Amino acid sequence: MSEDYSINTGQKKTFAILDYVLLSLTLGVSAGIGLFYAIKDKNKVNSKNYLLGGKDMYVFPVAMSMLVTFLSALTLLGTPAEMYNFTTMFWWSCLAFVFAMVIASVVFIPFFYNLNVTSVFQYLELRFSKPVRVLASLIYIVQTSAYMSFVLYAPSLALNAVTGLDLWGSVVAVGIIVTLYTALGGMKAVLWTDTFQAFVILAGLLAVLIQGSIVMGGFQNAWDIAGNRSRIYFNDFSFDPTTRHSFWSVVVGGSFLWISLYGVNQAQVQRALSCPSVFKAKMILFVNLPGLILIVSLCCMIGIVMYAFYADCHPIKFNNLISKSDQLLPLYVMDILGHIPGIPGVFVSCIFSGSLSTISSSMNALGAIIPCDLIKPYCCPNLSDRSMTILSKVIVVIFGGVAIGLAVLVSQLGSVMQASYSVYSILNGPLFGLFVLGMFFPWANAWSPLVAKHSKMVAKRLLDFLGGVESRPG
Repeated sequence: MSEDYSINTGQKKTFAILDYVLLSLTLGVSAGIGLFYAIKDKNKVNSKNYLLGGKDMYVFPVAMSMLVTFLSALTLLGTPAEMYNFTTMFWWSCLAFVFAMVIASVVFIPFFYNLNVTSVFQYLELRFSKPVRVLASLIYIVQTSAYMSFVLYAPSLALNAVTGLDLWGSVVAVGIIVTLYTALGGMKAVLWTDTFQAFVILAGLLAVLIQGSIVMGGFQNAWDIAGNRSRIYFNDFSFDPTTRHSFWSVVVGGSFLWISLYGVNQAQVQRALSCPSVFKAKMILFVNLPGLILIVSLCCMIGIVMYAFYADCHPIKFNNLISKSDQLLPLYVMDILGHIPGIPGVFVSCIFSGSLSTISSSMNALGAIIPCDLIKPYCCPNLSDRSMTILSKVIVVIFGGVAIGLAVLVSQLGSVMQASYSVYSILNGPLFGLFVLGMFFPWANAWSPLVAKHSKMVAKRLLDFLGGVESRPG
């Protein structure tokens, strides 16, 4: 290998001016799209237009927004590191995507679309009671606020450690920009910025994979190196629950995870509701599916090439170049692309695009459920539609500040990505179970979900007392 690589020199490359320019352009375009729709729809101050894009959005931008909403920077950084540190079993998650899209499109999306609701939690009041709706809404708010802070902080931390990009400067800049265009432009701005960001993500991943394959003498050579060291492995069909990734945990467990994200999560269902018909709402899932498989597969392939590149000299174990696996991909990118002006900036734009898309979708969802589920029904029943739209914008701004503030607390945690998956899973499972209970168990009454949630809390505390089981990503 060239002597210019960090594993040989012990020195990490840093950003050039052109890299900062390209990153700034990505953020600027995202902000510009929000400003465009704010000006374009300045005379359409109503909740249908702001929260649901007027219910006349095209299939393609909605599908692209769905694609990148939960393919956050955590996924873009974490999946290659997973391939690097363990085996290729996680790649089976692409099969889980297929099952999830089919079930979500056939069962959940038509169900919510035909209910003609803005918030998925409205169903819980219709099925159970107001207290259940409020409790579920509050859990979602906590879950989403925490997740936004992880998504905002984690990539900035990883990139700061490797590229020299200012940590808190990037956290604040991304937080302000995403808050600005989401608050001003609403659903239309979020959908079209997500579409732009999807292409940025794809360009960044392709650049890394192509250049990495060239450096390694072809992807086949990297595959052979990983295979010779037992990293290419797809045959773990163990039923042992302590196995990190088996076929059953990745495909079956992953299917339930992605069904919950695409079938009942407010951020995704709200996108489906922005389509003019239930047929198009179902179509977006199938248009989204190939992109989902492509991006996750690119991340897995990058992980394999990255493993082959560092096979004889682990940057954590031998050189202490980095301190966490979260920083592997940025280090690798600076190693193989740092000599090409501007290309590292494209990659960092890719990572921050993952953050922007996730945070904007989450803010847009919070802007819908807080007025719909908490404020209008209980505090201001006579709230006009115009006032409700303005209130939604104010809520987006507030939670933009909350995300930045919580990022400070997140910085005090240990493994940021590990913590993010743990927090999200603990809160997401009971919410998904609540919708399944209501839709598929007609004998469940209004007390059932409240008792179930209490029992879940007691069981969780008991597990913690007995030692617990560490949650794992995927």
